[in-house]
Amino acid sequence: MRRKLAIAMAMAMALCGMSAHADSGSFNDLFTNGHVDGELRLYDFDRLYDTPATPDARALSLAALINGHTGTVLGGLSFGGSFATANMLGTKPDTIAKTDTSLMGPNSSLGAWSQAYVQYQREWVLFRGGYQYLNTPWMGGNDSRVIPSSYNAALLDFTPLKDWNIYAIRTFSWKSRTSLGMYDDNLYYPSTYQGDSMYGNNGSLPKTAPEANGTWAAGTTYATGGLKAEAWYYNFLRFARMGYVNGSYQFTTGTPFDPYVAVQWLNENSGSDNILADTHTKLVGVAGDHVKADAWGARIGTNIFDGSIDFAYNKLEGESGAVGNGALISPYTVNYGTDPLFTTSMIRGLVEAGPGHAWKARAQYNFFNKKLQLVAAYAKYTTLERGDSHNVYFDIIYNMDSVLKGLQLRDRWERSVGGSDNLNPGNEPFTYNRLMISYKF
Repeated sequence: MRRKLAIAMAMAMALCGMSAHADSGSFNDLFTNGHVDGELRLYDFDRLYDTPATPDARALSLAALINGHTGTVLGGLSFGGSFATANMLGTKPDTIAKTDTSLMGPNSSLGAWSQAYVQYQREWVLFRGGYQYLNTPWMGGNDSRVIPSSYNAALLDFTPLKDWNIYAIRTFSWKSRTSLGMYDDNLYYPSTYQGDSMYGNNGSLPKTAPEANGTWAAGTTYATGGLKAEAWYYNFLRFARMGYVNGSYQFTTGTPFDPYVAVQWLNENSGSDNILADTHTKLVGVAGDHVKADAWGARIGTNIFDGSIDFAYNKLEGESGAVGNGALISPYTVNYGTDPLFTTSMIRGLVEAGPGHAWKARAQYNFFNKKLQLVAAYAKYTTLERGDSHNVYFDIIYNMDSVLKGLQLRDRWERSVGGSDNLNPGNEPFTYNRLMISYKF
């Protein structure tokens, strides 16, 4: 792992050496022009189950995320890092069964370096190597807990024209939201795989499964006016090869109503060497001898004065003989509910429920000069393996800049009803409440 990090950093140093003749400035600039910021997070999560066979679970955590980035030398060389620490403040429940381990695992505290990278940047190119946050549709920060996910990776970002970016990424290992370091696994591996402390994961693979080999990814994004478009290719090595496109357009009408439309499409397949197939791993209760997934979606909506309303639909085709009967393989979002499908809810979506279709209606409105935002949504899932279910969602976001700049209060609440094959524990309704207070400085 350390060797891979050293290779990524050495690549950046080589790029810097080629530009040493540029306006380099003083090495004192690394410190005098550096920047430090951070965030404090106090999260209180409650899982409430209607079945008496499963006890309610809770977790409270106070976390601090500190980010540092140096100034630049040698025409674009800089360094960055982030350290995160979290503590339950003595509120840990008496058993793991009563603990929401998705927040920070089963421990009372944790701390880890989530970023430690070297960066080289010029006007049209950026290279970053080492531990870092990524922001791509199917491989990102999953930042709905006290600590984000991060990756040991090498990233190239080209900007040939304004508003047009081209990316090339190679990840070697990753750190989940509850892990203490980088590991050669993903969310399909069991908790504590090779000493990891990964919780809130899918965990379907056996403990004897071979290590993950990371990911190759390439993508491009473009945005101008009301148009936003992106296309990505992911090779989740020995798991799935994915092609994904997404595009949207917002019409400006000069009235309080500005409608918008969006579409997305996804295809996945695998080669002969696939860890999920080779280990006969069941996803949504079904094993398979290959990976095959096809999905598409559409969304239509409009801005209305200081709010918006939209309707979305996704379809994930069934595929006989494939892992999960055509389940969408997403090594870094499954069970996190952070994938980019239009109909994904706070608790889960089609990635977790399996092949079928879903629709979702969502409305949000801003009050008091955008200080208060209210969101409500309803999603319905009809799936081949996990039956029919629906989720009701409410979200209250209050920006308290008038009290203290950077302070935000948020409460997210969702209730899931229905489903089969233990989609919710005991096939009974499940309510999840997430109270979050954050302060950015």
